[in-house]
Amino acid sequence: MQKYKLVVFVPQTDLEKVRIAICNAGAGKLGNYDNCTFMSPGVGTFRPLKGAKPRIGKVGRLERVGEARLETIVLKKDLKKVLAAMKKAHPYEEVAYEVYKLV
Repeated sequence: MQKYKLVVFVPQTDLEKVRIAICNAGAGKLGNYDNCTFMSPGVGTFRPLKGAKPRIGKVGRLERVGEARLETIVLKKDLKKVLAAMKKAHPYEEVAYEVYKLV
C-alpha cells in the first residue's frame, strides 16, 4: 500500500485540534498502531497582504507565531480525506503543508 508523509505547520494553540482531526480521518496508522504523529516546536513568520483576512496579525505587518511542525504517515486511500479534515480544522486562511510520496 502506497504511503505518504504529511507535514503541516500549526499554531501551538490549535495543534491538538488539527492532530485529532487528521488522525480521525485516517492519518497516523503504522502497523498495529494509530495516532502516530511527531511534533516539533518552532516560530512561523508571515505578512498578510492586501485582501487577506488573517486570524492572527494585521495586513501589512510581519508576524511571528509560535507554531509546531506536525508530521504523520497517510495511506494513499486516506489522503484526500485527511487533507480535507486538516484544512477544515486548521485556523489559518492559507494552510502551509507538504505531502511527500514515500518509497
